[in-house]
Order: sequence, then C-alpha cells, then structure tokens
Amino acid sequence: MATSRTQEPAWLLHSTPYRETSLIVDLFTREHGRIAAVAKGAKRPRSALRAVLLQFQPLLVAYAGQRELRTLTGVEWTGGQAAPEGDALLCAFYLNELLIRLLPREDPHPPLFDAYAEAIAGLASGGALDETLRRFEWQLLREIGYAPDLGHDAAGRPIEAGGRYRWSPSDGFVAEEPSAHAEAAISGATLAELAAGRFVSAAGRQQAKYLTRAILSHHLEGAPLNTRQILIDLQKL
Repeated sequence: MATSRTQEPAWLLHSTPYRETSLIVDLFTREHGRIAAVAKGAKRPRSALRAVLLQFQPLLVAYAGQRELRTLTGVEWTGGQAAPEGDALLCAFYLNELLIRLLPREDPHPPLFDAYAEAIAGLASGGALDETLRRFEWQLLREIGYAPDLGHDAAGRPIEAGGRYRWSPSDGFVAEEPSAHAEAAISGATLAELAAGRFVSAAGRQQAKYLTRAILSHHLEGAPLNTRQILIDLQKL
C-alpha cells in the first residue's frame, strides 16, 4: 500500500512498549483499516505523541512507510468527546479486542469505522450497553462476511416473527418445530430486533446475546476474549 503523509481519522486500539522510548500502536483508520506503526519517543515524559495518543478519543494521524510496520509522523487529538467510564469502559475495551482479533490488517471498512465511533459515543453517553454492543457486533460480522442472513432461514423461507430458529454455522437459521424445547432456540421476533438494533423485551436481549456470542466464538475458533470474560463475570455482557 502506498505511503501515507496526509492525516486521516483514526482510533487507538492498543499500544505496546517498543525499545526504550517508543511504542508500537495498533490504529484503526477510516481509509486503510487497521495498521501498526512505531510511535518514536512516545514513552518520553515530554513527548508530544504521549499527550495525544489516547484510547477512545478521535484522532487524526499521519504515518510513513510501505512495510507492515509504519512510522507514525503525526497525531492530532480532535477532542470534544467524553470517554466511557465504569462498565462502559470495559465494554469499549471489548470492542477494541474484537477488532484486533477479527479484523485483518490493511482491510479498510469505512462503515465499520463509523459504527465504532457511534458505539464509543453511545457508551460514553450512558446508552444501553447491551444494545450498543449488539449493534456493533452485528456490523462487524456483516463487514467481515460472517453475519448470517437475518431475513431468511436455511431453506430460503422468510423468517417469521412467531417462528423459532436454531443457528447452524454451516446452514444459517434452521426452523425448529413448535414442539421442540431447544434452549438455544431464537425467535423470529428477536432476529428482526437484532436487524433493527433495538430490543423490546428481556427475552430478545438474552437471545441476541446468546446468538452473537455463539457466532463470534465460532469464528474465533473457541479462543476466549479476555474482556468478554470479565464482562460475563460481571453479568454485563
């Protein structure tokens, strides 16, 4: 990919120490997706980069280089947004971990970038945590091609609000018989709510949580998400 010298919107997902005074930063940019860059001297107390490399704050970044590891040449904090706190902050770290684990580097997804910005703003403003998480999870699954069709079952029939379905990794949503007592059954109404990103019942919220957790776990090949386990322990996810 060509060298970038112009600024572009970005979010800091993660940073790790690099040598004595620098950091390697994992950035989610709007036009180039996830990139890794060296922030030279960012660990120094008086570094200009140190003051603005903040998680959950909108940034403008510039970087140089064509290799997998770029060099960060400039960062500007665009400001004006409160950061998530408390449980919402844990949820924000969960979103970052999802992106790091599931989104390949150099794979741009502008709609997902916008969805992340909306999710962070929602978490910071005190919105419903579970709805914010479900909307982002589903946008991520759609963008990377892992989201099953919410409008049709495995046989190609339209999902019915009163129907009950079981998600199959290979087939999608399989209609369940009315007499079946599968604990993992999901109502058609819940699938419609998930598509809309709004839930009207506690049952719908619980079913949507089960479904997204199952799909993400499948595509993570069972590897646990550290932040999700913390949230599960706190019964917030």
